[in-house]
Amino acid sequence: MKPLFLNPPTFEDFDGGAGARYQASREVTSFWYPTWLCYPAGMIEGSRVVDAPVQRLTLDDCLAIAKGYDMVVMYTSTPTLAIDVETARRIKEEKPGTVTVLTGPHVSVLPEESLRFARGAVDIVCRGEFDYSTRELCEGREWDRVDGISFVREGRVVHTPDRPPITDLDALPFASQVYLRDLPVTEYIIPHFLHPYVSIYASRGCPSKCIYCLWPQTFSGRTMRTRSAENVYQEVRWIKENIPGVKEISFDDDTFTADRKHAREVAEKIRPLGISWTINARANCDYETLKVMREAGLRHVVVGFESGNEQILKNIKKGVTKAQAVEFTRNCKKLGLSVHGAFVMGLPGESRETIRETIEFAKALDLNSIQASLASPYPGTEFYDLCRKEGWIASDSFLDETGHQKCVINYPHLSNQEIFDAVELFYNKFYFRPKYIARSIGRMIVSSEERKKLLKEGRQYLDYMRKRKQAKGC
Repeated sequence: MKPLFLNPPTFEDFDGGAGARYQASREVTSFWYPTWLCYPAGMIEGSRVVDAPVQRLTLDDCLAIAKGYDMVVMYTSTPTLAIDVETARRIKEEKPGTVTVLTGPHVSVLPEESLRFARGAVDIVCRGEFDYSTRELCEGREWDRVDGISFVREGRVVHTPDRPPITDLDALPFASQVYLRDLPVTEYIIPHFLHPYVSIYASRGCPSKCIYCLWPQTFSGRTMRTRSAENVYQEVRWIKENIPGVKEISFDDDTFTADRKHAREVAEKIRPLGISWTINARANCDYETLKVMREAGLRHVVVGFESGNEQILKNIKKGVTKAQAVEFTRNCKKLGLSVHGAFVMGLPGESRETIRETIEFAKALDLNSIQASLASPYPGTEFYDLCRKEGWIASDSFLDETGHQKCVINYPHLSNQEIFDAVELFYNKFYFRPKYIARSIGRMIVSSEERKKLLKEGRQYLDYMRKRKQAKGC
């Protein structure tokens, strides 16, 4: 079968595709590559990847494209499941013989519920990594002989045996080659990355035990599997030689620094290429590893600090203390690394006081940029099980009607509206500080390109907050 790998249309500026870690419309336009869809697409002749939100394609556009394919594989998420099922239904109405397949964390942990919900619109769901499952389906293998999938037969849901996580990551194609073939590279934007950028993985899985983190608990696993440093080098070199104008490589691994030996090996290998790169890191990475990476071209680190309260960090099994976070940030600044801090409002133990504590902590760290999001208990996570047990979930809808994140957590001592409001308070307290404003003005004076970028992001942020207020969050 000839497959279309589709990141389907949802909301305007919705960053929830295969590879994205933030399943909602963002404060400032941000798009991650649909990396998970690109791996199997690179293994199947005649395939195509379509990223509707980035390519600004409507549902009608996607339906017209889908007519030329025998199978449509879509990435879905908990917030967008209903929309994606309706897309699958429309695809079948246009061409009934099309095999529709859903992938992603939600259907991985709730395969039977997802198929029942779809009521015939979806033929197959893939559980976990779907690289080889989709290839075998396209080769014509009988469904009950394809591991890692679920489907309905004669009114009964059939689950084939689980497919083991892929251990030989070097055997997979280069996702970047599929980007160049099918996608508009310059349309992918992350505000704190150099533009244009390309995102790849050097590993899959993360050994950390954070209770809220979606990917390791539902999809990529808590065992880290790595590509060889040579294989990573070959892809980075290919990108440099074949995708003109790329200014930065993003290693979007769950945690690039979880295996520090591997991180150093990759850094040493790509050092001669002279490229700028970014990583997702934990705030317990040692100075020497940071130094090796910095000397090899690392420019920027994305770090999940989550909270400035010690007890909350323990509650979520973060495995990193505030003292370690302070030391890590100090080391990054000493080495000249830029730091983007990610924080979450509404984690277990949150209160009005801990919200203030986290905001003051972020200000004291004086990071280059931040992201504040709402705690979202996705099915399949330990956080979800805890919230269900304690009765903390106030709504089943993670998004409002415009695709913006809602607060679904309601604690006895802290309402979902208070948690929702904390995000805007956080941004205002951090970004409207005299020190930060002065630094931004300095950047705009020095660079006209930076001035245009910051002014554009400022307008987008104000527009986002206006829409957010109109929705009132909860």
